[in-house]
Amino acid sequence: MKFEKSQVDDIARIIGADQVEWETDHYRLKVIAEQVKRMLVVEIYPETTLGKTKGSMVVVYAGGAHLQLHNCSGFVLSEELGEVTFVGETERFISGLVVEKEAACSLYSNIARDLISSDFTKLGVEVMLSGVALSLAEDIIDSKREE
Repeated sequence: MKFEKSQVDDIARIIGADQVEWETDHYRLKVIAEQVKRMLVVEIYPETTLGKTKGSMVVVYAGGAHLQLHNCSGFVLSEELGEVTFVGETERFISGLVVEKEAACSLYSNIARDLISSDFTKLGVEVMLSGVALSLAEDIIDSKREE
């Protein structure tokens, strides 16, 4: 996927970005949540060199964390939750980077594709969380890919 300006504007609106800037080859969104004393920066590269190929990349800088999702294949906006879930896929796994309006973020990496459509009541809490978080993206995940 290649991010368009209108999509970045929608992402900025959902996460309540205080600043949105274009910086030569990427968008930079700054989110400040004063009530909980947190701040993060999201950088969205519509197309960048990732080794021998080109693809999109989402980078989050938060506190002592630096998270990257390469080859972003799509995203889901959740106005109700105030968050955006960025998804990257391979044939067997999906990864998701969730950015929240309260300047928080979560990374779920290399999750088995079938987990997001599992019966969450049969999973341990530590596994269930990733399945529930990424189940929001079930509609955009390439259903043609099989294990």
